[in-house]
Amino acid sequence: MTTTDLKVGQALPRLVKSPVTKTQLVMYSGASGDFNPIHTVDEFAEAAGLGGVIAHGMLTMAFVGQMLTDAIGEDGDLLNFSVRFKEMVRPGDVVTCEGTVVELQEEGATNVAVCDISAFTSPEKVVVTGTAEFRVSIT
Repeated sequence: MTTTDLKVGQALPRLVKSPVTKTQLVMYSGASGDFNPIHTVDEFAEAAGLGGVIAHGMLTMAFVGQMLTDAIGEDGDLLNFSVRFKEMVRPGDVVTCEGTVVELQEEGATNVAVCDISAFTSPEKVVVTGTAEFRVSIT
């Protein structure tokens, strides 16, 4: 993304993740310290009424964060980032993250952009919605 052509309505580059795996969920449990068995033990998740293990919401949020940091690059600053979890993500799901610039303000030699962000596993299944604000230099 070049910063000189940043415009309201501009789509951020989409990020499509590989299918979520049970191994990934076990690894994320260790990395995050969230060992709730609804993320790793099918029998426990089924007994909890979830129909099987589900991905950590924070893992899905991390995917969206990756999309944002990829878009703004190493010289950009992610100022705010918040999401609301809408649906569960399960092993085998392919998570696609996207964002659109909805507000843009020039501040000196930088642009501050506000974006609507989301992630989905199919066109009908939005799993995360939210907003983000980032600053990039005008080049």
